Amino acid sequence: MVNFTILAGGYTSFIASYMFNSETNTLTYLNQYITGGNPTWIISHPTNKSVLYAVNENQPTGALQSFMVGPEGALTLVETAYSGGSGPPYCSGLSTGQVAIVNYGSGTARVIPTTDPLHFSADDSTIVTFPVPTAGTQGVSEPHMVYQYGEELLIPDKGNDKIWRLGQNGSPGDFSVHGQIAQPIGSGPRHIQIYENQLYTIHELASTLTLQDFPAYPNFSTPLISNVSTVPNYQPAGSSFAAAEILIPLPTTEFPTPYIYTSNRNTGVQDSRGDTIAIFEKVNGQLVLRNQVYTGLNQIRGMMHGQQAGEGGDAYIVAAGFAGTAGVKVYKRTEGGANLEEVAVNTELPTRTSFVWLKQ
Repeated sequence: MVNFTILAGGYTSFIASYMFNSETNTLTYLNQYITGGNPTWIISHPTNKSVLYAVNENQPTGALQSFMVGPEGALTLVETAYSGGSGPPYCSGLSTGQVAIVNYGSGTARVIPTTDPLHFSADDSTIVTFPVPTAGTQGVSEPHMVYQYGEELLIPDKGNDKIWRLGQNGSPGDFSVHGQIAQPIGSGPRHIQIYENQLYTIHELASTLTLQDFPAYPNFSTPLISNVSTVPNYQPAGSSFAAAEILIPLPTTEFPTPYIYTSNRNTGVQDSRGDTIAIFEKVNGQLVLRNQVYTGLNQIRGMMHGQQAGEGGDAYIVAAGFAGTAGVKVYKRTEGGANLEEVAVNTELPTRTSFVWLKQ
């Protein structure tokens, strides 16, 4: 038997904790821990799982918070820093010890140095402001994620239809834009993953998944190799789709194929079966849809694979809706990862938006 703790952020003023028992397939609500407003994105420190970072997706003043993680996911707030803008939807601890955060509402980003994993040195960081988009795009910069790749930070900008490339200028906290990777106009790049030096991008406005070779700096782009829809074939009248999340769990002996999992959000008239998680495979260089798994969830903004918890976790994915009352669900990967089976659900909290797995 393996027990996992799952921490869950959302549009509340707390982070919730759950216990998932993989033998009995039960998901038990444990507790909630007070935070700043709207900890919609949470993430573990890259090497120290006893440290958690969370955004406060508040407007007009966003924040970044650090927490000490105790047994069963008990959280102790340690420090809060200004995010450098409005409405931050994403943060990430970096291999350098710094913490990056992007601000969707103000088109800005900030990389905050730390004196140790729990304490920020915010006075030593600059605020990066992205340019206002040109004609034919959304009209505002809307950075939605930060992804470290080598020494670069990559920031998908839904409003600019670009992925910005940021580099450190010298001292920690001093970053600037030194390149960009163009994306299809009007597609709205939201989240990315890189696997075997290829860039996978989920586009919110187009509800598409694209694949391209990652361009070596300073190249601005590379041609798209594959561009596919994430939306299920059946679309109710009045539906409106906006793709959200992308996961690529690393291959293991049990799951040797690196399947790509993407979440759909129907923000219009709902299908009675809920939104889907679309599962893709790269075959002969092209993205091929393997499954559309109906979840009963409404607007899947956040999901996370259990691989981050270590041994035993790679078989599972947790997901929840931004809306509705379906709660939090755990899925087991089946058919080598080409399909998902719902194995546990907890509805004590109706919605959640992001997750972190920890092994107990």
